[in-house]
Amino acid sequence: MYGELVLVALIVIGLLGRSSIITTAACILLIVKLTHLERYLPSIERRGIELGLLFLTLAVLVPFASGRVQPKDIVAAFSGWTGWVALAGGAIGAYLNSRGLDTLKMDPQLIVGIVVGSIVGVLLLRGIPVGPLMAAGITAIILKLIQLLVGK
Repeated sequence: MYGELVLVALIVIGLLGRSSIITTAACILLIVKLTHLERYLPSIERRGIELGLLFLTLAVLVPFASGRVQPKDIVAAFSGWTGWVALAGGAIGAYLNSRGLDTLKMDPQLIVGIVVGSIVGVLLLRGIPVGPLMAAGITAIILKLIQLLVGK
Protein backbone atom coordinates (compact mmCIF):
# COMPACT_ATOMS: atom_id res chain seq x y z
CA MET A 1 0.00 0.00 0.00
CA TYR A 2 2.92 2.33 0.70
CA GLY A 3 4.13 2.14 -2.91
CA GLU A 4 0.71 3.09 -4.24
CA LEU A 5 0.52 6.10 -1.88
CA VAL A 6 3.94 7.31 -3.02
CA LEU A 7 2.90 6.97 -6.66
CA VAL A 8 -0.34 8.88 -6.04
CA ALA A 9 1.69 11.58 -4.27
CA LEU A 10 4.04 11.74 -7.26
CA ILE A 11 1.07 12.05 -9.60
CA VAL A 12 -0.27 14.97 -7.54
CA ILE A 13 3.19 16.58 -7.36
CA GLY A 14 3.61 16.10 -11.12
CA LEU A 15 0.23 17.67 -11.81
CA LEU A 16 0.91 20.62 -9.48
CA GLY A 17 4.36 21.09 -10.97
CA ARG A 18 3.03 20.65 -14.52
CA SER A 19 5.48 17.83 -15.15
CA SER A 20 3.83 15.46 -17.58
CA ILE A 21 6.84 13.14 -17.48
CA ILE A 22 6.65 12.53 -13.71
CA THR A 23 2.86 12.30 -13.83
CA THR A 24 2.86 9.83 -16.72
CA ALA A 25 5.61 7.66 -15.25
CA ALA A 26 3.87 7.49 -11.87
CA CYS A 27 0.53 6.70 -13.57
CA ILE A 28 2.06 3.86 -15.58
CA LEU A 29 3.69 2.37 -12.49
CA LEU A 30 0.46 2.72 -10.52
CA ILE A 31 -1.41 0.89 -13.28
CA VAL A 32 1.24 -1.85 -13.23
CA LYS A 33 0.76 -2.23 -9.47
CA LEU A 34 -3.03 -2.05 -9.50
CA THR A 35 -3.30 -4.64 -12.28
CA HIS A 36 -1.08 -7.01 -10.28
CA LEU A 37 1.72 -6.93 -12.83
CA GLU A 38 4.40 -6.29 -10.18
CA ARG A 39 6.44 -9.16 -11.59
CA TYR A 40 7.43 -6.78 -14.41
CA LEU A 41 8.77 -4.09 -12.08
CA PRO A 42 12.29 -5.62 -11.89
CA SER A 43 12.42 -5.73 -15.70
CA ILE A 44 11.24 -2.13 -15.93
CA GLU A 45 13.86 -1.15 -13.37
CA ARG A 46 16.62 -3.12 -15.09
CA ARG A 47 15.85 -2.09 -18.68
CA GLY A 48 14.01 1.20 -18.19
CA ILE A 49 17.10 3.40 -18.36
CA GLU A 50 18.29 1.59 -21.48
CA LEU A 51 14.91 2.03 -23.16
CA GLY A 52 14.73 5.67 -22.11
CA LEU A 53 18.20 6.32 -23.49
CA LEU A 54 17.30 4.48 -26.67
CA PHE A 55 14.26 6.68 -27.29
CA LEU A 56 16.16 9.83 -26.33
CA THR A 57 18.92 8.92 -28.77
CA LEU A 58 16.38 8.12 -31.47
CA ALA A 59 14.80 11.55 -31.03
CA VAL A 60 18.18 13.28 -31.22
CA LEU A 61 19.19 11.36 -34.36
CA VAL A 62 15.96 11.99 -36.29
CA PRO A 63 17.34 15.14 -38.00
CA PHE A 64 20.17 13.00 -39.44
CA ALA A 65 17.79 10.26 -40.60
CA SER A 66 15.33 12.73 -42.10
CA GLY A 67 18.05 14.53 -44.02
CA ARG A 68 17.56 17.86 -42.23
CA VAL A 69 21.23 17.72 -41.18
CA GLN A 70 23.51 17.65 -44.21
CA PRO A 71 27.27 17.01 -44.32
CA LYS A 72 27.84 20.75 -44.80
CA ASP A 73 25.95 21.37 -41.54
CA ILE A 74 28.27 18.98 -39.72
CA VAL A 75 31.34 20.72 -41.12
CA ALA A 76 29.86 24.12 -40.25
CA ALA A 77 29.18 22.98 -36.69
CA PHE A 78 32.93 22.50 -36.12
CA SER A 79 34.09 25.61 -37.94
CA GLY A 80 33.43 27.81 -34.90
CA TRP A 81 34.36 27.63 -31.25
CA THR A 82 30.77 26.84 -30.18
CA GLY A 83 30.85 23.55 -32.08
CA TRP A 84 34.04 22.54 -30.30
CA VAL A 85 32.52 23.51 -26.95
CA ALA A 86 29.48 21.37 -27.84
CA LEU A 87 31.81 18.47 -28.68
CA ALA A 88 33.54 18.85 -25.30
CA GLY A 89 30.15 19.12 -23.58
CA GLY A 90 28.99 15.89 -25.19
CA ALA A 91 32.15 14.08 -24.18
CA ILE A 92 31.96 15.38 -20.60
CA GLY A 93 28.27 14.48 -20.43
CA ALA A 94 28.97 10.92 -21.60
CA TYR A 95 31.75 10.62 -19.01
CA LEU A 96 29.49 11.90 -16.22
CA ASN A 97 26.76 9.48 -17.29
CA SER A 98 29.17 6.55 -17.02
CA ARG A 99 30.28 7.73 -13.56
CA GLY A 100 26.63 8.06 -12.61
CA LEU A 101 25.84 4.51 -13.69
CA ASP A 102 28.83 3.19 -11.73
CA THR A 103 27.78 5.22 -8.67
CA LEU A 104 24.22 3.92 -8.77
CA LYS A 105 25.48 0.34 -9.09
CA MET A 106 27.73 0.76 -6.04
CA ASP A 107 25.34 2.87 -3.96
CA PRO A 108 21.77 2.26 -5.19
CA GLN A 109 20.10 4.10 -2.28
CA LEU A 110 21.33 7.36 -3.81
CA ILE A 111 18.47 7.03 -6.31
CA VAL A 112 16.08 8.26 -3.60
CA GLY A 113 17.92 11.57 -3.31
CA ILE A 114 18.27 11.83 -7.06
CA VAL A 115 14.55 11.26 -7.64
CA VAL A 116 13.55 13.73 -4.92
CA GLY A 117 16.13 16.21 -6.23
CA SER A 118 14.77 15.78 -9.76
CA ILE A 119 11.25 16.46 -8.51
CA VAL A 120 12.46 19.57 -6.68
CA GLY A 121 14.28 20.65 -9.85
CA VAL A 122 11.13 20.19 -11.91
CA LEU A 123 8.88 21.99 -9.46
CA LEU A 124 11.12 24.84 -8.34
CA LEU A 125 13.56 25.28 -11.21
CA ARG A 126 11.23 24.31 -14.08
CA GLY A 127 13.68 21.58 -15.05
CA ILE A 128 13.09 18.42 -17.07
CA PRO A 129 13.73 15.06 -15.35
CA VAL A 130 15.48 13.27 -18.19
CA GLY A 131 18.88 12.93 -16.60
CA PRO A 132 19.01 10.56 -13.62
CA LEU A 133 22.33 9.23 -14.88
CA MET A 134 23.65 12.75 -15.29
CA ALA A 135 22.36 13.63 -11.82
CA ALA A 136 24.10 10.54 -10.46
CA GLY A 137 27.29 11.54 -12.32
CA ILE A 138 27.19 15.03 -10.85
CA THR A 139 26.55 13.44 -7.45
CA ALA A 140 29.59 11.20 -7.94
CA ILE A 141 31.80 14.18 -8.80
CA ILE A 142 30.53 16.19 -5.81
CA LEU A 143 31.07 13.21 -3.49
CA LYS A 144 34.59 12.74 -4.84
CA LEU A 145 35.36 16.46 -4.32
CA ILE A 146 34.04 16.32 -0.76
CA GLN A 147 36.14 13.21 -0.09
CA LEU A 148 39.23 14.99 -1.43
CA LEU A 149 38.53 18.10 0.67
CA VAL A 150 37.75 16.17 3.85
CA GLY A 151 40.50 13.66 3.20
CA LYS A 152 38.46 10.45 3.40
